Amino acid sequence: MRNKLIVVTGGAGFIGSHIAWELSKDNEVIVIDNLYTGKEENVPPGAKLVQADIRDYESIAELISHADYVFHEAAQVSVVESVRDPIFTEEVNVIGTLNILKALLEGHGKLVFASSAAVYGDNPNLPLKESERPKPLSPYGVTKAAAEEYLRVFNELYGVPTVALRYFNVFGPRQSANQYAGVISIFINRALKNEPLVIFGDGKQTRDFIYVKDVVRANILAAESRRSNGKVFNVATGRQTTILELAMKIIEITGANSSVLFDKPRPGDIRHSLADISEIKGLGFEPKFSLEEGLKKTVEWYAMAHRMGG
Repeated sequence: MRNKLIVVTGGAGFIGSHIAWELSKDNEVIVIDNLYTGKEENVPPGAKLVQADIRDYESIAELISHADYVFHEAAQVSVVESVRDPIFTEEVNVIGTLNILKALLEGHGKLVFASSAAVYGDNPNLPLKESERPKPLSPYGVTKAAAEEYLRVFNELYGVPTVALRYFNVFGPRQSANQYAGVISIFINRALKNEPLVIFGDGKQTRDFIYVKDVVRANILAAESRRSNGKVFNVATGRQTTILELAMKIIEITGANSSVLFDKPRPGDIRHSLADISEIKGLGFEPKFSLEEGLKKTVEWYAMAHRMGG
C-alpha cells in the first residue's frame, strides 16, 4: 500500500498506533483520536493527529470522506466497563461506527473494522469459524456484533466497501497494563516488579494469542484484497495456550521471582478460545510471530518503559 490517504481511528491507542506506524512509511496517515485512553506519543511522527471523537459526526465526516482506507480501531474496549456502562459503550462502538459508515457514503474509501472474538461468546464449537452464530456474553460483544451487521448492510445496501476483522487475544508493545487490559500486559507488568501473577480459575482455560505486528499485516491484507469486501475474518494464530502455561513462560522470559496465585473464576469469562483461520489464510495471511517471540519483544518494551518510569 503506497501513496494513499489513510485514516486510523484510535490511532493513538494500542493496535491503532501500530497500524499508523506501519502505514505512515509510504502513505499519508491521519490519526483520529480523542486521547481518552490513547497517548499522543504513540502517534508516528509522520502522521497528522486530529483530536476528535467518533461520536461527533461533524468533527470527523470530512476527513473520513476523503480517505482511501479507514482503519477503525477506536472503541470502548473494556468488557468490565461495558457491563458498568452499556449506554456509553453503545454510543462509542455502534454510533461511532455508524458515523464513519455515513461519512463513507460521501466518499470512496474502504472501511476495515476492528471487531472481536467477543461476538462468539462461550461457544464450545472449537475452532471457531466465522459462520458460527454470534452469542455475546457482554454489552461489549453485543456492540461489536451490531457494528458488524451495520457494515454488512452498508455494503449490501449502499455499496460501501467494508471488511470486519474479529481479533482474538492481541498483545504487544504499547498495550495498557491496567486491570481491564489484556492478561499478557498485566502479567508482564507484575513480573517485572516481582509481584505475584493472579490467575482467575484453575489456569487450564485457553486463549488464542496473536502478536500485534501480525494483526497489522492482517489489516493491510484485508484492506487491499477485493475478495475481503463485505466479509468477516478471524484474526488469530489457530493455536491454544493455557493461562498457566502463559504465566510460567512470562516468569521464565522475565527471570522474575513471581509466584502464581489462583483466585476464584470471574463471571463472564469464557473457558476456551481458539480460532479457525482458514478464511484469512485465503487472503495470504500466515502468522509470523510465535508466542515466545512476541512475548520476548513485548517484555523488552515493558522493561524499557519501566526503566523510563512509564
